[in-house]
Amino acid sequence: MQIISGERQFNIADKTAVAIGKFDGIHMGHQKLLAHILDKKQKGMKAAIFTFDPSPAVFFKLKRGEGKDLPKQLLTKEEKRRKFEALGIDILVEFPMDDETAHIEPEAFIRDYLHTKMNAAYIAAGDDLSYGYKGKGDFALLNSLAEELGYRTHAIKKLQMFERNISSSFIKEEISKAEMERAAALLGEDYYVGGTVEHGKKLGRTIGFPTVNLLPPDEKCLPPNGVYFSEVRIEGKTYQGMTNIGCRPTVSNNGQISVETFIYDMNEDLYGKYLEIALKTFHRSEMKFEGVQQLQAQMNMDLEAGRNFFAR
Repeated sequence: MQIISGERQFNIADKTAVAIGKFDGIHMGHQKLLAHILDKKQKGMKAAIFTFDPSPAVFFKLKRGEGKDLPKQLLTKEEKRRKFEALGIDILVEFPMDDETAHIEPEAFIRDYLHTKMNAAYIAAGDDLSYGYKGKGDFALLNSLAEELGYRTHAIKKLQMFERNISSSFIKEEISKAEMERAAALLGEDYYVGGTVEHGKKLGRTIGFPTVNLLPPDEKCLPPNGVYFSEVRIEGKTYQGMTNIGCRPTVSNNGQISVETFIYDMNEDLYGKYLEIALKTFHRSEMKFEGVQQLQAQMNMDLEAGRNFFAR
């Protein structure tokens, strides 16, 4: 997959089928949209994504000095890139969002970027699409220039589930309540945390529970602290696991949030490897124990409960 990141000046030679959006989470609604552009690969077009980096919501919060209250993301930049590539996207444009680009007039955005730079022959987006200065651009304007500029358009209506429109904000609500099964239904897959395995304090090994440790970036949306049953994806293989999200209050006092996973029936050195922890279901809240022995006893019970969960 070709990634064009942080560039205002670029030109794509091949005709493209372009999807426009934030794509936070790449949920069921996004997948419906992406299916339309991926289908155009059979007609010789390149499947291309046009998105902003940072997102408009993050940019304007930073501009207002609200850097401590940035919206959490379902997918980090690395997770999103890997997901797009796995889906078969050919070109990803992460267009810089700044004071200059925020003032591009909607028609200029269509002519200069979608038509000239993206070489779009087909453009798909949600029917609530907005773009350009103050978000004044809409699908009506996109359609009005289609014949002149030689592209076709497709507006995707919102999908509904649980009597609500599927959206990233809805999914974040479910994750904040540890409703991982409902989040998975909205996403079309289990919610996951991806990253490279970090060296921890290796305390788990001393009590018979060696774990792999991920330190997700601040912008990653995490469910409430606690223990989750999970699946661990490593280099095309999937393992069952038990994941603790939290600050390990029994053995640590630095308050750093980590994602630690015990992998069933697996004992390999994974340091430095990229893996994904898919959170299948919430088991219990994080607890502080009186000592390591009490922690160890609880983890043995959790381990057995996890085996029973996967057996079902």
